[in-house]
Amino acid sequence: MHSEAVASRSAEHRDGGSSRESRNGTPHLDAVSLGIIEQLQEDGRRPYAAIGKAVGLSEAAVRQRVQKLLDQGVMQIVAVTDPLTVGFRRQAMVGVHVEGDVESVAEALTEMAEVEYVVMTAGSFDILAEIVCEDDDHLLDVINKRIRALPGVRSTESFVYLKLKKQTYMWGTR
Repeated sequence: MHSEAVASRSAEHRDGGSSRESRNGTPHLDAVSLGIIEQLQEDGRRPYAAIGKAVGLSEAAVRQRVQKLLDQGVMQIVAVTDPLTVGFRRQAMVGVHVEGDVESVAEALTEMAEVEYVVMTAGSFDILAEIVCEDDDHLLDVINKRIRALPGVRSTESFVYLKLKKQTYMWGTR
């Protein structure tokens, strides 16, 4: 009976180990799950069979692991575009000073279609938000009429992007 339990746990580890959670509630990522993530970061369209060969799992087990990682919010598989090539000529990082509840302002920012990234910070700003707009008039409208109008926003400072020098998503498994 003991050997059956060990074999069962071993199979669970090989095929579904990414589903366990650590003590703080975040998913525990074993070496196989990290390997799958690395493979997909190199090529988000890489076939599951090729990933399986690289990490030592069957195609079906990789498919199951990937779905668990997606369901748990550990990763997303998306097409990343250059905003300039798809009609968005203005990008900016906006630092926001908040009076009162930072989380309510952050939540309101996440609801804006132009806002691609929101992070609550400790430092000079309470929130940093990355904005992607069609042009300067669009950016002005978003900042002046929508962000500054949010309850609790005390002030903003905008950092307009002049040129993108590096954008990578390979940091996830270092």
